[in-house]
Amino acid sequence: MGAKAEVGWTTPGEDGLKRHVFAQRVGGEWHFFERPRRKGKEVQWEPLAEPPLEDWLELLDCVERRSGRGLHPPREAQRIRSTILERFPDHRFIN
Repeated sequence: MGAKAEVGWTTPGEDGLKRHVFAQRVGGEWHFFERPRRKGKEVQWEPLAEPPLEDWLELLDCVERRSGRGLHPPREAQRIRSTILERFPDHRFIN
């Protein structure tokens, strides 16, 4: 990780154990991957076909913070907001 198009974070999983998530922008779309927090040769990154809302919101937060430092264009955060509203129509952003 380290490219502009990749963002990562650690979050608790459904079982309460920590998991590491990273999102990678490829061709204008974000792809999510996860793995357990522990590292090792046998632990592989697994693609997330349907990332939960919490992961999308974490990605949005990361991109907004990075755009303030010039690492992402501000329009990328707006694209992510639009994607969140498409995938989760019941979600409302608090302004």
